[in-house]
Amino acid sequence: VASRSFDKAANFAKANGFPPDTKIYGSYESLLDDPDIDAVYLPLPTSLHLKWAVLTAQKKKHLLTEKPVALSVAEFDQILKACEENGVQIMDGTMWVHNPRTYKMKQFLNDKEKFGQLRTVNSCFTFFADPDFLKNDIRVKPDLDALGALGDAGWYGIRSILWAADYELPKTVTVFRNPVLNEAGVLLECGASLLWADGKIATFHCSFLSNLTMNLTAIGTLGTLHLTDFIIPYQEHQASYTTSTKPGFNELVTGWVQLPSEHTVTVDLPQEACMVREFASLVANIKKNGAQPDKKWPTISRKTQLVLDAVKASMEKGFQPVEIVG
Repeated sequence: VASRSFDKAANFAKANGFPPDTKIYGSYESLLDDPDIDAVYLPLPTSLHLKWAVLTAQKKKHLLTEKPVALSVAEFDQILKACEENGVQIMDGTMWVHNPRTYKMKQFLNDKEKFGQLRTVNSCFTFFADPDFLKNDIRVKPDLDALGALGDAGWYGIRSILWAADYELPKTVTVFRNPVLNEAGVLLECGASLLWADGKIATFHCSFLSNLTMNLTAIGTLGTLHLTDFIIPYQEHQASYTTSTKPGFNELVTGWVQLPSEHTVTVDLPQEACMVREFASLVANIKKNGAQPDKKWPTISRKTQLVLDAVKASMEKGFQPVEIVG
């Protein structure tokens, strides 16, 4: 554990039940200089990602970084360049994509007989922040996490849309009018629509100002996927989702036939542990077998950041559509 002072790092380790033999570092530099360290988890504010992610890569340490990965895709490209030049793996901390439920849901979306072709995705992540959060949290500070709700909550919505669309980038992104910003100009609430060349559409909404909601709905030509806890499951060791295929009404149109089905997936590990396990497996394969870093994860991160950048650009251009250039 590293912090800006030894005492802060030691207190964090103690408060979180780390074993007594945990290594404690009084600076980030001292951790990166330790030859026994293979990989680093970077939970620093987004404004510090560029500096410390690049330094981490230059020290040949593999990198699990919190989202958003950077303040812009231009910054992330600098991070990627450092990772590629030094042969290190990078993955962002979007934990829900590592939940076994996510793989089961993807099987349904890929089933042409049950789901058909994807047409629409709607994603929503909101929570009602208290006054202390809205005043003091790093996610509302322009010098720390300048992307605010878009970077924190919107990242999940954008990722869920891209996941449903097999990570195909949309053609255009248009932010909704009347986003909410604090006095420092940091987003507290916003949303946007995404449009693909083949006519697919998607929307997301993110907010620090509304009741806790984590909804995801993907609608195909034949079926629908729906869940209401897509980021953090209601229960740690099991997660559910609902599917519907070719529903209809009864003869008198007083009820439905072909009712939705609920599916529950039991998991052995929390999704955060699944993420770390996947990351550690990639690192071990590089270290022990001489494998190359897996480009899947940084590619997905970059696409998410591209859409996030387009949302910002649409806002700056007076809520006009912005074309995605990959």
